[in-house]
Amino acid sequence: MKEFALKYGCNPNQKPSRIYMEDGELPLEVINGRPGYINFLDALNSWQLVKELKAATGMPAAASFKHVSPAGAAIGLPLSDTLKRIYFVDDALPLSPLACAYARARGADRMCSYGDFVALSDVCDAATATLIRREVSDGVIAPGYTDEAIELLKDKRKGTYNVIRIDPDYVPAPIERKQVFGITFEQGRNEIKLDVPSLFEHVPTKNKAFTDEAKRDLIIALITLKYTQSNSVCYVKEGQAIGIGAGQQSRIHCTRLAGNKADTWWLRQCPKVMNLPFKPGIRRADRDNTIDVYISEEHDDVLRDGVWQQFFTEKPTVLTQEEKKAWIARNTNVALGSDAFFPFGDNIERAHKSGVRYIAQAGGSIRDDNVIDTCDKYGITMAFTGIRLFHH
Repeated sequence: MKEFALKYGCNPNQKPSRIYMEDGELPLEVINGRPGYINFLDALNSWQLVKELKAATGMPAAASFKHVSPAGAAIGLPLSDTLKRIYFVDDALPLSPLACAYARARGADRMCSYGDFVALSDVCDAATATLIRREVSDGVIAPGYTDEAIELLKDKRKGTYNVIRIDPDYVPAPIERKQVFGITFEQGRNEIKLDVPSLFEHVPTKNKAFTDEAKRDLIIALITLKYTQSNSVCYVKEGQAIGIGAGQQSRIHCTRLAGNKADTWWLRQCPKVMNLPFKPGIRRADRDNTIDVYISEEHDDVLRDGVWQQFFTEKPTVLTQEEKKAWIARNTNVALGSDAFFPFGDNIERAHKSGVRYIAQAGGSIRDDNVIDTCDKYGITMAFTGIRLFHH
């Protein structure tokens, strides 16, 4: 297949639309459904991310994409009982490593992953397909699918779920092009490797110790940022992104946005949140939305008389600011990557509030000294990678 016709482009008025190869065949096969323009953008960006995570860590990887940026990315480390509960997979069949990677990627930011496109580094098995089948999602891309997985996925969304098989051996041309306003842009593909020891050689902070787990998490953060719309920062803990701030014009807004997401991920593990008295049979999306609002400063929106009865069997008490602050303070050893330098120490101040202990960033700001001093104030270990990872 040399080309694939699309219903329309980014918007319904943008016709005609297609994907095609100027030379050779498309390195993919649409097994089910009819993916659209944005679906393919998400699929091809997310596939690159998980393929690179697998190569860097040696473990199965998964990503959850929305509007050409990841809402979550992770490798297939086993899940604790707590994570199984907050990701709603505690009732599932035994989880394969790939299923664990998917549960982590999809569960880190369940609000933003709603209606996502999924990427899997390995052949999709039945355990992973079972988890995908019960989430609201647009499609999945993987190098292959077991027969049982195909049957499970084909039955999703009344038979219209998008399932794409990508050739894992496909290597694109070293030069990439795109058009904007009729003008063609050309550049070399970003083939930089982010799993090399040199990333952690320049450590200007007083604390210079990186654990092996910290290095792994920083590599995950940087690879995730490589495929995230810039400006962007990424918080990672225990093999998964827990907060991604994408497409912000200001670095501090990236850090705040991603930090708030990381805090929400951690607050979902607070016993008071985990034990909310939900009514039996409440939909997964409604439960996600309710938890998100309950954690936020708008908690009264789900706790008002006449409203809470829609979600709970009894009215929960408010999760106070003091309780939230105390619980967030228990989150430690978080890794933080940035796709370019931090221009001010305020980014470090915000990162510290979300438990950041390790940082990898490009360096090169005229205020590097201020950033280093702020890290030293909190005992944070920071590496200057010398690598910028802008993605547009």
